[in-house]
Amino acid sequence: MLEAAAGKPEWFDLILHTVSWVMELAGVGVIALGAVAAMAVLLRHLLSHTPRAELYHRFRTTLARAILLGLEFLVAADIIGTVAVEPSAENLAVLALIVLIRTFLSFSLQIEIDGRLPWQRRVEN
Repeated sequence: MLEAAAGKPEWFDLILHTVSWVMELAGVGVIALGAVAAMAVLLRHLLSHTPRAELYHRFRTTLARAILLGLEFLVAADIIGTVAVEPSAENLAVLALIVLIRTFLSFSLQIEIDGRLPWQRRVEN
């Protein structure tokens, strides 16, 4: 059996790289499809003469949800990709920075979608 540099079998590294690539592709796909869906929602509501403020809010909410889900896939891909390579201090620091940035983006998008901080209670209408 062939061994990879870190003592792992080559097939294991290949599987991890493939899974990471598929997760990245899924993340990009979710964001792209979400953008198309947001545009479809926008066009449908434009044709129904929905008020502009509501139209803008629905578009941004639909797009933000897609970006949020796509970011989750991309963070998972980064974590898997880091496990696939040599887990050095430098690679882990880069991963930590990427996860921190994407977590901040996710947090910001969640506030944008809900209109409140995650730990605040929802206001019932």
